[in-house]
Amino acid sequence: MSAPLKGKVALVAGATRGAGRGMAVELGAAGATVYVTGRSTRTRRSEYDRPETIEDTADLVTEAGGQGIAVPTDHLDPAQVRALVDRVADEQGRLDVLVNDIWGGEKLFEWESPLWEHDLDNGLRLLRLAVETHAITSHHALPLLLRRPGGLVVEVTDGTADYNADNYRVNFFYDLAKSSVLRMAFALGHELGPRGATAVALTPGWLRSEMMLDIYGVREDNWRDALERVPHFAISESPRYVGRAVAALAADPDVARWNGRSLSSGGLAQEYGFTDVDGSRPDAWRYLVEVQDAGKPADTTGYR
Repeated sequence: MSAPLKGKVALVAGATRGAGRGMAVELGAAGATVYVTGRSTRTRRSEYDRPETIEDTADLVTEAGGQGIAVPTDHLDPAQVRALVDRVADEQGRLDVLVNDIWGGEKLFEWESPLWEHDLDNGLRLLRLAVETHAITSHHALPLLLRRPGGLVVEVTDGTADYNADNYRVNFFYDLAKSSVLRMAFALGHELGPRGATAVALTPGWLRSEMMLDIYGVREDNWRDALERVPHFAISESPRYVGRAVAALAADPDVARWNGRSLSSGGLAQEYGFTDVDGSRPDAWRYLVEVQDAGKPADTTGYR
């Protein structure tokens, strides 16, 4: 089996579940050593109070063909992040891929609640988790990544730059958080490009995360059972799909052509030729504009 990332070292910050887990596993499947971080471990859960753990993610990375290393880390704590990066430097001497996927805001935002009615503490906590964590992590990790040319930083968000520029996303705090991450990639592109590294923003489509599957009362193996209640869920994708997008970027010797850009899993699938686990290529953001937002009946013909 091909292992284009054998010998490469990745850090997936926020890899407990969802997109972060999918990206860590696919980097492992491509042969990388992957440090996976988060706050939920087998001995202690975060406020999410869910069963997924970073140790489970690390095991999945190893099973996929890489080496998974779980490091409990609160990315709001600069000292913990500094210790994490020092460990990577001591054990590996390099960092080739940094994925900033820290989020933690699902239980903090209120759908379409205006700023003055939204719980302020929750909104500010969301911004800290979604924005400040990324800045802290990059601050400490980028010097290690820049030791060798060709490093890649992936800022994970929700929505492409084009889509978010024209659409109100959930509420003030959510909109601000996701747009801020897009701008982070743009700014890092300017700072990293001349120094031999690449930064991109990447969004999955409608993600079949563990939490989303639970909300709809389905599993990954029977997710289509939810379509009767939520027809547009037909365009959804597994976390492994965006993971394959990251692996493709990390293995691309010409990845610098994407520097500072806003990318999507569906768009990159067309570029690199990878598929989701079911062999399809869902293009969620084009579907949202042309079908769902346009008020048309759910029909994924031509979109996956």
